[in-house]
Order: sequence, then structure tokens, then C-alpha cells
Amino acid sequence: MPEAAIARAAIALGSNLRKREEHLQAAIEQVGSLGTVTAVSSFFDTAPVGFVDQPRFLNAALLLDTPLSPLALLQALLTIERLMGRDRASVPAKGPRIIDLDLIFYADAVLTTPELTLPHPAMQDREFVLAPLAEIAPDWVHPVLGETVAGLFERISRVKS
Repeated sequence: MPEAAIARAAIALGSNLRKREEHLQAAIEQVGSLGTVTAVSSFFDTAPVGFVDQPRFLNAALLLDTPLSPLALLQALLTIERLMGRDRASVPAKGPRIIDLDLIFYADAVLTTPELTLPHPAMQDREFVLAPLAEIAPDWVHPVLGETVAGLFERISRVKS
């Protein structure tokens, strides 16, 4: 039986409730059960975006080599969120959360389904995603925009300054 192909995925993590760092560490450990975590960024303390009346976030990014398909990986990430206590139905969109796991890239896949859009459709507008991702995957090229993560981060950083 042939081995499943391994793909590299980029996942963004965030937490803004209670013990943020412990939540991120636990999520990183659980994501490791889905493949091999090959890099983890520093943790970045960031202000909330959108729904601003909530605590500050701790954000990070990781790279995962996984045999799972994009949709299977997404479902596994949502399961980890639920097991860690996240209830997406009970809080406002962009509201407080114990853990948030977003699939940003899956190899160079470009995908639009009702369940999943790859690359993540807003990643290029989110400094809290780009800063940690630029630390661990600066040369990853966005397959639609044709720009590196470092270039996207540099652009958004210039706009803010």
C-alpha cells in the first residue's frame, strides 16, 4: 500500500481567554498529533480586530507536515478547538475565544468550497497572522497573489506606520 503524500500546512493560532500561553502550547501539542510540527513562531501579544471590546490576543503560527487532506485537516483543527472548549455558536464572530486555529496555507493549494477557502482569504490583511508566519516561513509564496509572506508582512507593516 503506498504511503499518503505529505503536505506542508501553515496554521495560525490565537487565544485571548484566561491562560493564553497555556492554551497555545496545548493546541500546538494537539496539532502535532496530525503530522509533524516543523516550526513554531514566537508568541505575539496583539490587540483584537473587528470585535474590539475583548481581551488582547496571543497569536502564533506553526508549520505542519501532514498526510491529511486540506478538508480533513480543517475538520481535525475544528475538533481540537471543540475539545479545548471553544463553542463557535455561543460567541460573536471575532469574539473572545480559548483557542482559534486557522488553516492559512496547504502546500500551494488554491481551493474554494463551502467549508474551506485556501489560501485563507483574509490572511494578507492580518498583521497578527503575517508577523508570526513571516518569522517561520518568510519565503512561502502566496499561490494567488504571487508574493512572499515576508513581502505581504512588509507591505502591511508600512501601511500601519
